[in-house]
Amino acid sequence: MGVTVIYAIIIFCLLIFVHELGHFIAAKSVGIRVNEFSLGMGPVLLRFGRGETQYSLRALPVGGFVSMEGEDEESNDPRAFNRKSPLQRGLVLVSGSFMNLLTTVILITILALAIGMTSNVIDQVSEGYPAQAAGLKAGDRIIQINETEVDSWSDVTGTIAASKGETITILVERDGEIITLESGVVTNEEGRRVIGITSRLEHSLPKSLKAGVVSTWNLTVEMFRFLKVLFTGGGSMDDLVGPVGIVSIINEQAKMGIFYIVNLTALISLNLAIVNMLPFPALDGGRLLFLIIRQVTGKKITDPMESKIHFAGLMLLFALMIYLVVQDVDRFILK
Repeated sequence: MGVTVIYAIIIFCLLIFVHELGHFIAAKSVGIRVNEFSLGMGPVLLRFGRGETQYSLRALPVGGFVSMEGEDEESNDPRAFNRKSPLQRGLVLVSGSFMNLLTTVILITILALAIGMTSNVIDQVSEGYPAQAAGLKAGDRIIQINETEVDSWSDVTGTIAASKGETITILVERDGEIITLESGVVTNEEGRRVIGITSRLEHSLPKSLKAGVVSTWNLTVEMFRFLKVLFTGGGSMDDLVGPVGIVSIINEQAKMGIFYIVNLTALISLNLAIVNMLPFPALDGGRLLFLIIRQVTGKKITDPMESKIHFAGLMLLFALMIYLVVQDVDRFILK
């Protein structure tokens, strides 16, 4: 379990660092004065200064922050956050979540590249199946089935499954030549039409990157569906996990290998990106909402008032965290 805790700390610190780095880079790029870049919360363990910014490492690996001049108070400094245009401030606010979103894409891309992506190239031809009788061979690249062009394994299996009749016409590329073959089709135990071939895994960066983007998009859609169910009364607090629960999940994933840990890290990064953009006080999404409200209402909400609202939101988030920790201890440790 000790190794798992180390894994968890590394994952938390990595994702928090990436998130805060997004804010930091965006702030610097639009000329905002950054007073402190902190990894972790609570008591300071290490601090050093470089230029105008203090860099610190704090005791609790449950968060971090980029302290910008004029972020939570009025400031006459021309480089203060509150002196910048709404577009520039909005850019800074969304940059943390953007970096976590980008991290998710990168991690899934790395996984796809390391494991390999299915392709329309045949890896094995099963003995006794129609593909063998038709003359299909390992290494053949299937480019067309009947009248349908195919360029992925899902295209191949989907077209075969949807085909009609006892035979199909397959065009393959073999040693630079295009060959036309006729193959029978059988129905497997699952009721799906097949010909008895498997896909060769390809380690292609463009295909892996595409898989990273598509998978991140699909996971994002699923996450929003979950949030919709949760906030409309279809879910419960039992569906949520806190830090203790995440450590327990990491422990289970670690038993299955590094690929599972990387995949879990990608999921946590995506969750961090989405949750931080929720329109709740103290979160980036809440700050963005107040920025919009103040633009629409003509700054009727003062900086001190907004600061107090964000502080109240932060206290509520801490209360939620404590609740989830207690729930996780009961669920994962005392069960």
